[in-house]
Amino acid sequence: MPTLSQFAAVPNMLTMLRLFVLPFLVIQILDGNWRTAFVLLWIAGLSDFFDGLFARWLKQHTTLGQYLDPIADKLLMSTLFLVLTHEGIIPRYVTVLVFSRDLGILLISTLLYITNILRDFRPSWLGKTSTAVQILTLLVVMTAQVWPCWPLAMLQRGLLLGVAWLAPLSAAQYAWITLRRVQSGGGGGSNSPAVAAEV
Repeated sequence: MPTLSQFAAVPNMLTMLRLFVLPFLVIQILDGNWRTAFVLLWIAGLSDFFDGLFARWLKQHTTLGQYLDPIADKLLMSTLFLVLTHEGIIPRYVTVLVFSRDLGILLISTLLYITNILRDFRPSWLGKTSTAVQILTLLVVMTAQVWPCWPLAMLQRGLLLGVAWLAPLSAAQYAWITLRRVQSGGGGGSNSPAVAAEV
């Protein structure tokens, strides 16, 4: 599919909607309009769900989508962690651990990719778990701001602790798996985005 036509693909338009919603979501959080922010978060989440669904239904798997979708997801999550930390809702140490993990994986993967040592970057099971827990944590944190209650507060604390533990553990597992693959010469070629699958 020609590059310009890829922008008109339904999945990619939904992904771009997620990017469009992001600044307005940030503004609503900073202004303390939690209900509006919660609605915008659900719009972003549904766009993420449906872009994958339409990509399969319409068979519109594009190179642009391969790069754009994970970038939009990571940008949304990273921005929310930063903004919610700025608002004093997520502890700073949690966000530091999350960003340290992502930055470390990004630097290592990029270095291996550009030096042609390794090009096929596969997510580890701990990496997938870490990402899933981060998403759930953000949903619970935002929900707790709209409907504050004791069970949500306890769940939020537990999830934040889980994020803090999983971030360095998943980074260590990823580094170990990558090191073993490099030593065994299992680089291989890949057309998928270099880093996106893990971070």
